[in-house]
Amino acid sequence: MAIIVNLDVMLAKRKMSLTELSVRVGITMSNLSVLKKGKAKAIRFSTLERICEVLECQPGDILEYQSD
Repeated sequence: MAIIVNLDVMLAKRKMSLTELSVRVGITMSNLSVLKKGKAKAIRFSTLERICEVLECQPGDILEYQSD
C-alpha cells in the first residue's frame, strides 16, 4: 500500500496508549488497531479530525504517501 499510517509514532510522541486514544476519540480499539496496522481501506474525515484534535497534530503527521 502506498499510504503509510504513522499512528504508532504519534502515540509514542504524545506518550498515549491506543486504549486512551480509543476512549478520547470514541472509536473502538479494534477499528483503531486496524488503522494503526495499515489494514484500513478508508477513514472518515470526522474520525481523522478527532484523532488530530486529541493528538494535537496534522493529518500529514499520521498519513504519509510513499511511492513504489
